[in-house]
Amino acid sequence: MTQPRCNGRLSQWDDAKGYGFILPDDGGAKLFVHIKSFGLRSSRPCVGERLSFVVGRDAQGKLRAQQVFSREPKAALAAPRPSNPVQRWVWLVPAFASLVLLCQLLWGLPRALWGVYVAMSMATFIVYYGDKRAAAKGEWRVAESTLHGLALACGWPGALLAQSLLRHKSSKPRFQRLFWICSAANVLGFVLLFTPLGPMLLRLLPL
Repeated sequence: MTQPRCNGRLSQWDDAKGYGFILPDDGGAKLFVHIKSFGLRSSRPCVGERLSFVVGRDAQGKLRAQQVFSREPKAALAAPRPSNPVQRWVWLVPAFASLVLLCQLLWGLPRALWGVYVAMSMATFIVYYGDKRAAAKGEWRVAESTLHGLALACGWPGALLAQSLLRHKSSKPRFQRLFWICSAANVLGFVLLFTPLGPMLLRLLPL
């Protein structure tokens, strides 16, 4: 027997986790909806979008929206996504690379240092990509502490690029605060260890 289709509006949506809630037009309780219930579509769901869906149940017997389709005109769905606040800080990656190069020319650096930053940045970017993909599929997620640890361990340039290009973890204030603390700590550690400013700063510290 074919289930009747219902109409509603997307009232909540967490793009990073890939789920949200639909408020039915008939005034019933809001329904959970996962990104996988939308099928193939050219744009991500957005709050306020009008939807058509079938009411089903998950493995625990809880009601949820399934077979979800948009009722919005294609032009509305093609509207530009909100700006990514992290994108304005991407210039820090080439700026830091220039700083490292300058230090290499002036004072010399361990040969492995460039490789460490490149390798850790690539690994961090891959981890961000995997975490975003897992969020969209509702699979196991990478702990935020792991992402911050990678940033601290020389992977912050890759993390910054991933946040900008993948739009992952870029709109969570608490995550961003901790990310910038870890990034600043890494840069400070570089300055203390590999530039003449390090000993000068240490002498200024009270004993």
